[in-house]
Order: sequence, then structure tokens, then C-alpha cells
Amino acid sequence: MGQALCCIQVDQSNIAIREQFGKFDEVLEPGCHCMPWFLGSQLAGQLSLRVQQLDVRCETKTKDNVFVTVVASVQYRALAEKAADAFYKLSNTRAQIQAYVFDVIRASVPKLELDSAFEQKNEIAKAVEEELEKAMSAYGYEIVQTLIVDIEPDEHVKRAMNEINAASRMRLAAGEKAEAEKLLQIKRAEGEAESKYLSGLGIARQRQAIVDGLRDSVLAFSVNVPGTSAKDIMDMILVTQYFDTMKEIGASSKSSSVFIPHGPGAVRDIASQIREGLLQAEAV
Repeated sequence: MGQALCCIQVDQSNIAIREQFGKFDEVLEPGCHCMPWFLGSQLAGQLSLRVQQLDVRCETKTKDNVFVTVVASVQYRALAEKAADAFYKLSNTRAQIQAYVFDVIRASVPKLELDSAFEQKNEIAKAVEEELEKAMSAYGYEIVQTLIVDIEPDEHVKRAMNEINAASRMRLAAGEKAEAEKLLQIKRAEGEAESKYLSGLGIARQRQAIVDGLRDSVLAFSVNVPGTSAKDIMDMILVTQYFDTMKEIGASSKSSSVFIPHGPGAVRDIASQIREGLLQAEAV
């Protein structure tokens, strides 16, 4: 209907190319325009000025011979002041951009090892953007931004990298665990040493108290019973201790103590052995 009335509409963010008798005539801005077809004017086409995005997947090889797939995202748009160049000079803009992306990536990534490629994503993106800017500006296009959104190694390589990382972390964990166990053993040994030290002090004080008690008992018995010797008193104390011990053993149903030889007379033998040991020690 619009062309029948010699009028056309150009939408916002678009421009239209008008030709006269097949030759470029004018770039039409958004709005309503007169198109006198009877004078040879015709609409050649429209061109969007919106920012467009092209995702490019490029397979290449790193310096350490690892095949990777680099995913680049290119954002571009046509320039209104160069609309004629953008419309007439390129027939397939996306294919042209893709070819330049392939060229730059395959020239840059093989110079880097895999780890460096991950670290220098921004440098690769900048190189792609600079090359595209130089090439596409002659065709009326502006490169808004170029991003390297992903670098995908081969699946086997990724699995190997994960295993290396896991092994490294396990090695660190093992070292930390061994260090913790070492500290635990040291603390346990220190605790046992302190416990044995305190136990030894307790036993020493106990024996000292027993000796003091026996001495007091011998002195008191000697004073109260004249004519008794220290040997008689010690024999009686040993017999008393013997019967107290037997009483305690008999009171326990789970006792496993056995005295060999057994009998009250054995106490005298024990006392004799102790006495002889002391005398021999003094003689030496």
C-alpha cells in the first residue's frame, strides 16, 4: 500500500538504502519517506543499526600440543555514516568476521602453553578485536567488543588436569594430616610423661609415709614393750601385713593373685631374704 502511494516506512534503529535506476541514491533515516517508483526510485533494502553478536568456536592447538576449542563472542554493528559500504561491500558479514577470528586465534594460541592460554584470555581477545577493527572499519562496521568466553581442552586433557589437581590436594592434605598426628603424639607423650612423673611423686610420698609409719610403730612398740628387738617388731608387722593382704584377697571374688610359697611361715623367709639383701648391700 505504501509503495503504491510512493511512500515507505523505515523503523527505528534501521536505515534504508534507496536506489534510482539501480544506482545508489540515498540513505534513508527512520521515518516516512517518499519513494516515486515512476521516477526510477526503489528500495534496495534495509540495514539494522543494532548491536549484533556472533559466537565463534575455533579449534586449535597450544604450544604444548593440547587441542582446545576457543569460544569467542564478537559484538558488532553497522555505522550509519558508512551505511552504503556496509550494505554494498559485504555479502556475508558473519562469515567475514568468523574468518578473521579464526585467523587471529590460530595465530595466537599456538604460541602459548595451555596454562598460559587460560591466563592470557584478555590478550587474545584484544588481538582479535584489533584485527577485526582494522578489517571491518573499511566495510562500514564497528567492533563494539570481543570476548574469549571459554577455552575448552579435550575431555581427556580435562580429566587428566583434574586428576593432577586432586593428587596435589591429596598430597597437601596428607602432609597436614601427618603433621597433626605428629603434634597429637607429641602432646600424648608429654601428657604420659607428666602423668608418670606425678604418679612417681605419689608413689614416693606413699612409700615415705609407710616408712615413717613403720618407724613410729617400731619406736612406740619398743617403748611400750621392753625387751623386744627391732627384728621381732618387724617380723610381727610383716605377719600383720600378710594377714591383712590375705583378708583383702579373700574379700574379692575376682582376684588373680597367687603367693608361692604360701603360708605364714613364708613371711619369716621373706623377712630373712630382705635382711640378707640389705646386709650384702652394706658389705659391698
